[in-house]
Amino acid sequence: DGMVPDRQPMIQIHQVSKSFKKNKQDVQVLDNISFTVQKGEIISILGESGCGKSTLLNIIGGFEQASGGEVLLDGIKVNGPSRKCIMLFQNYGLLPWRTVLKNVELGLEKSIKDKKERKEKALHYIQLVGLQGKENMFPHELSGGMQQSVGIARALALQPELILMDEPFAALDTFNRYYLQNELLRIQEQEKTTMILVTHDIDEAIYLSDRIFIMHPNPGRIHKEIKIHLTKPRDRSNGDFQYYRNIVFKEFHFSRPETLIEFNI
Repeated sequence: DGMVPDRQPMIQIHQVSKSFKKNKQDVQVLDNISFTVQKGEIISILGESGCGKSTLLNIIGGFEQASGGEVLLDGIKVNGPSRKCIMLFQNYGLLPWRTVLKNVELGLEKSIKDKKERKEKALHYIQLVGLQGKENMFPHELSGGMQQSVGIARALALQPELILMDEPFAALDTFNRYYLQNELLRIQEQEKTTMILVTHDIDEAIYLSDRIFIMHPNPGRIHKEIKIHLTKPRDRSNGDFQYYRNIVFKEFHFSRPETLIEFNI
């Protein structure tokens, strides 16, 4: 009958919880979080500061262990960091003494011994993020937006299945942020990389995501999943965009009005 069988989700998060000890007390940060992500999706985790978004991202990446539950990547339990998954931070993480080219080559040094091949691969991704001609510059000679582009190129050069991003554009001004959001969508269209983004910027979540998970704090839990049925690239001034904005707004507004101050609205 031509029906496609349900394929296994790339990421399966099963009943993940996380507690920390603080002053001999157990503090629960995450409670019973479950969702799945399909290959090639862009997912945003949206919530106020302190709701456990970054902790959840770290658990998905294998940088932290869950207290309960598990994360599966391609059906295999995540027990620690792997080359399949790269984390992109807002502070770029570039080595100041290395050029753009050498920063992008960094992760390839173990896997590609041939210098020429390594350089070609790095240059391909430098070009992909629009930095051709800047490969011999040093990080301090670049704007913040360009530095983050180098970070994206370095992550992509490793050809990970999953890129995790913790507020990657938070440090940038609006124009740079919009530019890089567009770049990210353009690259993702080409590379089909799966991405999970942590943000407290409502517009960013709607602009980039196929689905948004809204988190509420104390302890952090997924309050609602919103599917964004808009074609990309999206128009921020469009009525449909505003419709989703209102849905997200209401989620926060009606539950805890005093938290609105925290957001980049």
